[in-house]
Amino acid sequence: MNIRDNPALADKLAAEYALGTLRGGARRRFETWLRDDRRLRALVADWQGRLATLAELERPVTPPARVWAGIERRLHPAPAPSPSSAPWWQFWRTAAARPWGVLALAASAGLLVLAVRMAALNEAGAPPQQIAALSDAQSHTALVVTADTRRGKLRVRVAADVHVPADRTLQLWAITQAGKPRSLGILPGNRSTDLTLDARATDPDVALLAISLEPKGGSPDPNGPTGPVLYKGSWARL
Repeated sequence: MNIRDNPALADKLAAEYALGTLRGGARRRFETWLRDDRRLRALVADWQGRLATLAELERPVTPPARVWAGIERRLHPAPAPSPSSAPWWQFWRTAAARPWGVLALAASAGLLVLAVRMAALNEAGAPPQQIAALSDAQSHTALVVTADTRRGKLRVRVAADVHVPADRTLQLWAITQAGKPRSLGILPGNRSTDLTLDARATDPDVALLAISLEPKGGSPDPNGPTGPVLYKGSWARL
């Protein structure tokens, strides 16, 4: 398989790799491709940057001490180096010399942060099953949408710097691969909210989620947005 001929698949795998949900043989095979594909490395770096902005939309959570202890056990930290061992800066220099070295180091740091956040979520309950970061044309993440089919909730979190005119409202849509919009609801007050999860929001044929700017009460056209689409993004499975 040559993912260079399938941009949609390459983007999906890059997203799963950055999120940490690509595992086992699939992850090892993907890392092999990373070594020889600069564009694929750029995709992963882009997804890591987009996922890193998710932390800005949530209030800080201090995980219990047992969460840190569990992470340390899973990471199996290496013993302290003996005086004859190579110093840490030599490892950094060696890693950075490889084309994928800096990317791997950055990914490790990013995944550790993500692991802390997901572990903290586990303390409060099961994490959402799918997540989407909705960005503007400049790739600035403005909203994060999470779907929890177990609880029947669609959680929408809006960044503080999103401003909406008083006579307008934000409306969430699921766009199918055929280009057909499905309304998932409007955001009361244009701020963070929980919506009832419509099963059609996470159907396999959903290509992306979108936020449009509509008149108060939502789009007057039941078939789709009437205002401009401000933000969009795709589901990533956890």
